[in-house]
Amino acid sequence: MNAGPARILDSLRRATGRTCSGQTLSGDLGVSRAQIWKHVQTLRNRGYEIHAEAGDGYRLDSVPDRLYPEEIQEGLGTHWLARRIHYFDSIDSTNRVALELAREGAEHGIAVVAEAQTAGRGRLGRSFHSPAFQNLYTSLVLRPDLTIAEAPAWILAAAIAVANAIAATLEDDDAVEIKWPNDVLLSGLKTSGILMELGAEATRVDYLVLGIGVNLNVDRQTFPDEFRHLATSLASHSGRRIDRIEFTRRLYTELETILDACAKGGFDSVRGRFDERFKMRGRRVKVKQLDGRELSGTALGIDADGALRLELEAGGVCRVIAGDVTIVKDPIGHDGPSRRLKEA
Repeated sequence: MNAGPARILDSLRRATGRTCSGQTLSGDLGVSRAQIWKHVQTLRNRGYEIHAEAGDGYRLDSVPDRLYPEEIQEGLGTHWLARRIHYFDSIDSTNRVALELAREGAEHGIAVVAEAQTAGRGRLGRSFHSPAFQNLYTSLVLRPDLTIAEAPAWILAAAIAVANAIAATLEDDDAVEIKWPNDVLLSGLKTSGILMELGAEATRVDYLVLGIGVNLNVDRQTFPDEFRHLATSLASHSGRRIDRIEFTRRLYTELETILDACAKGGFDSVRGRFDERFKMRGRRVKVKQLDGRELSGTALGIDADGALRLELEAGGVCRVIAGDVTIVKDPIGHDGPSRRLKEA
């Protein structure tokens, strides 16, 4: 937003529902009354409801349901995360833009937000359903001091923050769980996916790009047929519309807290918080590894570096660094703990 409309908006906010006279705005901003009117029209075109009374002035009645940077940053309590936001009505992929920014030297904490994605990406090349003005699609440029081997755990750290934000928004802690490595579930249905990409120099990370999509207000009945039975949204789960701006602020705050802790003490410092939401322990799973091989067994837990520990059906225990997990249903259609579970 240009400086003129932004200053008008700031003045109207500070008035907290009271009317600001055009003369006062003109004097404060050092521009003509006609220019004030043009700035107000710009704000109205962006969806702000501004009431005007002849001879009296202007009053801000409501803000649009848009993830404008000025709305997210109003009251945002972070120190370094999302203090700069690149906003798009529609884009192919927020991760693509964030990767370009990272390669061009963008600083730690820059965020990209889009109202819609035309080519949203998930892990393993999957598409991510990204309807307009319903959900949150954001990518973050991070520059932590990490080795490449330490980087995968940061996707688990991000999942903690997403799960915390969802649980706090819904005031429903028990329904939220993390499915290793990058999904957050509501009552067993996917509501968020996380994608991480990185650039490195030798053995150390130059930058991470963390892409997060959260289904907030989309009606689950509008999901594509292939995963309608697998996914949900916060609104479909709770029966009420979610304030997207408030949720985005909460998520960024949670992310900064978790990532700061992870940067200071490693993933092991937040591992307990992951374990609290990791409900896969004891479940029978199949893991498709990146090389196409498939493992079957019982999830035992995660190691300090974020690797999944799996008790194999064929015997023995292995560590899985990356892969796609499917929870195996029992004969009556429920997933449950394996009788062969050993202490994690």
